[in-house]
Amino acid sequence: MFQKPDEDPLKHYPGEPLTLDAVLFSLLYDGLLNEDDVKRIRSETSMKKQTVHLHPLVIIANEKVESRLHPGKQLTLETLTRWLAKKAGLPWKKIDSMKVEVEKVTQTVSHEYANRYRILPIEVDDEKVVFATAEPFVTRWIDDLGNILKKRIERVVANPLDVHRFLLEFYSVSRSMRLAENTREKGSNLLNFEQLLELGQVANLSADDQHIVHIVDWLLQFAFEQRSSDIHLEPRRDTGRVRFRIDGKLHDVYKMPAVVMTAVTSRIKILGRMDVAEKRKPQDGRIKTLTPEKQEIELRISTMPTAFGEKVVMRIFDPDVVVQDFSRLGFDFNEVQIWNEMVDRPHGIVLVTGPTGSGKTTTLYSTLQSLARPEINVCTVEDPIEMVAEEFNQMQVQPAIGVDFASGIRTLMRQDPDIIMIGEIRDLETAQMAIQASLTGHLVLSTLHTNDAPSAVTRLMDLGVPHYLLQGTLTGVVAQRLVRKLCPHCKGEETVNKTAWESLIQPWSMAMPAKVGKPVGCLECRKTGFLGRTAIFEMLRITPKMRGLIRPDVNLQTLKETAISEGMRPLRLSAARQVAEGQTTIEEVLEVLPPVEF
Repeated sequence: MFQKPDEDPLKHYPGEPLTLDAVLFSLLYDGLLNEDDVKRIRSETSMKKQTVHLHPLVIIANEKVESRLHPGKQLTLETLTRWLAKKAGLPWKKIDSMKVEVEKVTQTVSHEYANRYRILPIEVDDEKVVFATAEPFVTRWIDDLGNILKKRIERVVANPLDVHRFLLEFYSVSRSMRLAENTREKGSNLLNFEQLLELGQVANLSADDQHIVHIVDWLLQFAFEQRSSDIHLEPRRDTGRVRFRIDGKLHDVYKMPAVVMTAVTSRIKILGRMDVAEKRKPQDGRIKTLTPEKQEIELRISTMPTAFGEKVVMRIFDPDVVVQDFSRLGFDFNEVQIWNEMVDRPHGIVLVTGPTGSGKTTTLYSTLQSLARPEINVCTVEDPIEMVAEEFNQMQVQPAIGVDFASGIRTLMRQDPDIIMIGEIRDLETAQMAIQASLTGHLVLSTLHTNDAPSAVTRLMDLGVPHYLLQGTLTGVVAQRLVRKLCPHCKGEETVNKTAWESLIQPWSMAMPAKVGKPVGCLECRKTGFLGRTAIFEMLRITPKMRGLIRPDVNLQTLKETAISEGMRPLRLSAARQVAEGQTTIEEVLEVLPPVEF
């Protein structure tokens, strides 16, 4: 009964949905399963009622069976889907929801029709429509749609779980968008301007409308899945656009009618406890969410009035990303040791510098998490609080009621702190309070905006901090930048370009590697060649020799040269190390490095 069949069961398969037996015996015929595997899967499946409505590939993948042709490798759902595509003589495709124009494809065929045949339109142009399916032998719909749409029908085989999920998701979001827009249109079809003024408030979409709630929930979940760090909602005259920032680059995600965009913005403002009626002034808020996987993620919200309405940016703070082990941040072994030397002291000031979005917050939060112990009192004053952490006592700056950084630090000084973290040193008063906190025996961590580490010394003196106070309190400065990492699943190798290498390390010297990594592109990285980001660091320790240079007539160039002679590795050489190790590319680091000043 379970012997290898004489002929492949799928060779002349009728135009019907796949059955478990047909797939099992075809896998047996191909040698991917043996007789015992088939018997076991059929036996276990017959006892599970919930498997009745599952696709055969999903049932087999759930059994976690090993491939008999490739010992040690499991027959995963993707492996089985590729196998099925080859059997059907069709291309295999991983559906990338970021590249599907949801509104366009869902207007191609009705949800009822798509659901009946389990087909998902994923690409539409003037000549063809591409459908993803996990039932490649069901073909009776092809001619019907070809005649109706007057376009060429192309098919690809996709993961059955993806087809099922996106059939629900795409059509559900599209329906919510359409119903939300229609609600507004019905209310606007009025006879005269006076009625419009009177009834316009009723006609406007409610932020609590179930369709708007659904759209916002989908948008947030989609952003989390795509590893987005920021969500941008940008209003325009007729159609607003949604963009995600992923690994430092912005990607277009969705376009929605202006009236829907307004309602979505209101919904987000309500969730962020902001003033919904106030649309003329910028506002800040925050949302704490719980994902389906029960993971807490915080979002910091900022609104800004523009010509076409309020632009909203939501910065996503995933605890797994914001708080990381130092090795995952990009520190090498020596840099970890230097950093620990700086922050393990009982008092002193340690600064992290770099432009906005360079990972300063991640470095500080990760450091505070490593320092926070039951016997240590860690206090922060931030604007705004980036991520709420139970291990710290966090205070938010509120200028409207007179709570600024300086007064916040003054308050913290009376709270018996051991470690104080200041969100940013922006002015002389804040700098003076930070120095006072250090002088009275506290470790102070803060951020500053400078191009490199030595420039932090001159910046503080430009603010008006006396040189002798800096000499006595400054422990170290770390400058950092974020660069995209090459995707570990697909990165290749290439011979290094000598000219590009020399432009990277100038004006210093460093041995040129024979090979460097190059981006290739695969499904994991969405064909970009890059997956995730890492940091490059410039670590300046304030040694006795460096302290001697901190004078009223301090020369920045002399400061830099001395710092390098004292062991500081410049940002460019730190970046070159990452390139030589195959972590990133020369082009990536040159985009973020400050210009060389000779």
